[in-house]
Amino acid sequence: MTIRTHHRGNEYTIEAGYYRAIILQQGAALQSLTWQGKKIVVPSPTDQTVHACCGQILIPFPNRIEDGEYDFDGNHYLLPIDEHDRNNAIHGYGYRAMWDLVSLDAGSVTLSWQTPYLAGYPFDLTVTACWRLSEDGLGLTVTAHNHDSREAPWACAIHPWLFNGSDQAEGDAVDQANGMCHLTIPSDTHVTVNDRLLPTGQEPVEGTTYDLREGPSLEGRPFDDAWTSVDHDPATGLTSAVFTRPDGITVTLSGDRSVTSFQVCTGTGFAPQNRPQGVAVEPQTAYANAFRTGIDLLSIEPDSEVSTTFSFHAEEK
Repeated sequence: MTIRTHHRGNEYTIEAGYYRAIILQQGAALQSLTWQGKKIVVPSPTDQTVHACCGQILIPFPNRIEDGEYDFDGNHYLLPIDEHDRNNAIHGYGYRAMWDLVSLDAGSVTLSWQTPYLAGYPFDLTVTACWRLSEDGLGLTVTAHNHDSREAPWACAIHPWLFNGSDQAEGDAVDQANGMCHLTIPSDTHVTVNDRLLPTGQEPVEGTTYDLREGPSLEGRPFDDAWTSVDHDPATGLTSAVFTRPDGITVTLSGDRSVTSFQVCTGTGFAPQNRPQGVAVEPQTAYANAFRTGIDLLSIEPDSEVSTTFSFHAEEK
């Protein structure tokens, strides 16, 4: 294990088997993950502004909240607007803060964060993020404990960009490299959205470009979409997205039973200098606007906690 300091805080390097990961103090974010020396996720800069939420943990809500307003337990709350062109609050607050180190050893690091007292989210939570490596891959458990005397709304996701295997792809050329990859999402249901990327309903994927159940190529499939009601393995309880690159490396990104959906973003249309070289595959406990719709929203009772576990596994076929 090693520790280095950058603008985004301390950098914690952990290793096990063929895996090596770097976790950053700011947001407890995944800065990089390699397997056999090969990139599994798109690394994010340590001394520059992070674009496209690369590697971040999205709490206490992922994705968008319409107009930054929501009602919970009889009260009305106003959140800061982060996505100004669509007038939405987006991706919570956890990624902005410097987290405290709880423990560190050769193969794991645990960080914690206390939610700030904000008018839009005045709930007293302690959140821990435990990143751990083994010979099987990288795991993350996010746990939120409610110290408050009232219930707290909660949703959680992670935002890795899975590397497409092409270091040469930049800007719009990323589309071509992404199109050579295949993606499996175990869901029969696609979430429809409006021009503000806010959910308007659900539709079956059968017979549409959103049918990713059999792992089609991403050629001609520009996405910034969610799939819900995901299937979980009855034996393990896991739901898994499978991303296969043209170099033969397959990455399985899984979540436990609290994960109800996946968001997928290919970055199509992003400014070239801000576009990661891959595809964002985001397991989440609730999709966009959950604080307003209540769909899959978790409510943490006083003096109680909720946890979600995610995992990455790489292999070459």
